[in-house]
This record gives sequence, C-alpha cells and structure tokens, in this order.
Amino acid sequence: MVNVSMTNPDSKASSPLIMPGEATSTCWSCGTMRAEHFCSACGKVQPPVPVDYFTFFGLPRKLDIDVAGLEREFYLLSRRLHPDLYSGADKREQEWSLEQSSQLNDAYRALKDPIKRTEYLLRLEGVELEEQSKSATEQARATGQVKKQVVPPDLLEEVFDLNMQLEELRMQKKMGEDDPALIEEIGRQKLELEEKHEALLEELKRDWRVWDQAVDSGAEADRLKIRDQMVDLLNRRNYLRNLVRDVNEVLES
Repeated sequence: MVNVSMTNPDSKASSPLIMPGEATSTCWSCGTMRAEHFCSACGKVQPPVPVDYFTFFGLPRKLDIDVAGLEREFYLLSRRLHPDLYSGADKREQEWSLEQSSQLNDAYRALKDPIKRTEYLLRLEGVELEEQSKSATEQARATGQVKKQVVPPDLLEEVFDLNMQLEELRMQKKMGEDDPALIEEIGRQKLELEEKHEALLEELKRDWRVWDQAVDSGAEADRLKIRDQMVDLLNRRNYLRNLVRDVNEVLES
C-alpha cells in the first residue's frame, strides 16, 4: 500500500521548496541576476534557497544519475563554499557559506546513495514508505507495541517457517542447548534472504530507467505506476533487510 504525505522532506527549510525553472532573485551585493550559489558577476556567495536536493545540484528529478559527475560537482562546490574561505568576508557571507555547505553535504549524502536517492525522490513525490527502521523496532520493544510491518505476500509461508525456527533456537539458547542442524538451516535461509535483498537493488535500477523515461515523456500515468512499483519494491527490500538483521541477532546472541 502507498501512503501519501505532502510533508516537506527538507525539514530544515521552513519556506516552500523552489521548483526547477523558477526564477531566482538578483545578487544582494551587485544587483546582477544571481547564479545558483554564487553571483555570476561579482562572485559573492548568495543566500541559501530552499530548493530540493536535485535542484541544488542543477539536476532534474531523475534517478539514473551520473554519480561520478555528482561527486566532481560536490568537491568543486565544497572548495568554493568552505566557511574558512569567508572568515574575513561580510558576516552574512560567512553565515550563508556555512548554511550552503551544510545543504551541500545533506544533498550529496542523499543523492550519491542509490537507495537514499530513490527514497528521497519518493518523498518529494509525497510518498511515505512503511516504517521498517531499527529505531521503530527498538521503540516497539520498549513500549510493548506491535511494530508496523507488512510481510510481502510471496514471503508469508517462508517467513512463518523461519520465525518458528528462530523461536525454537531462542528457546534452546535459553536452556543452554545447541542444535547444529537448526543453526545450519537458519544460516542457509539467511543467505537466500540476502541474495533476494541484493537482487531487488538490480530490479530497482531497472525501475529508474522507466521512471526517467516517464519524466521525459510527461506520461503521468506511467510515472505514477512506476512510482508505486518502486514504493512496493523498497518496502519489500526494507523488510528483507530487517529480517536478516533479526536472524543475525538470534544467531549471535
């Protein structure tokens, strides 16, 4: 199921995001039409603008990006925006370079990682993924509540059998017993889950190309369809990741 939330994903920005293509203001120092981060005429650092991470790097909202190019642009901007360069500059420039450097780091961390990049774009689309995080697991344990966790339908039987085996192993460990055959079987299933988890990344990359094509063509129905497909895939991947973590906890306890 796809949950839709219109919450701004960039919580640090209090004003609405500026969308790609929207006009920006003139330079605060010389009055020339400002560039993205620096004035094209006088080179002064400009006030941070609440744009999304893709726009910050001058990228369209696509997923199959040039990561090497992103890295080059990151290091270029890092050198130009570093607060140490503006220690003797106007106090406003000092503050803006610090804020822009922070925004740069956040944007780079989100976009360089394929999963974080996809999750971020989906949040921009108003989609909130199912909560499968470790913090949610720990909170559920602390409060006694049941963590929200939707088992992928095709894994129901497999997960049921695995959970029964994990419970049996927990009981054996409490009693100081050891069943090598059971441990071996659980280990085998864990490897299969890890393989499925990795395979989903390749499937996600194929979805990127479909998404990018839909963005280029302006086919709204295709874009929404592949968006929902990526949401389901990421929820499935998160579930497998956390299931593997739970298995490791039992095996290592």
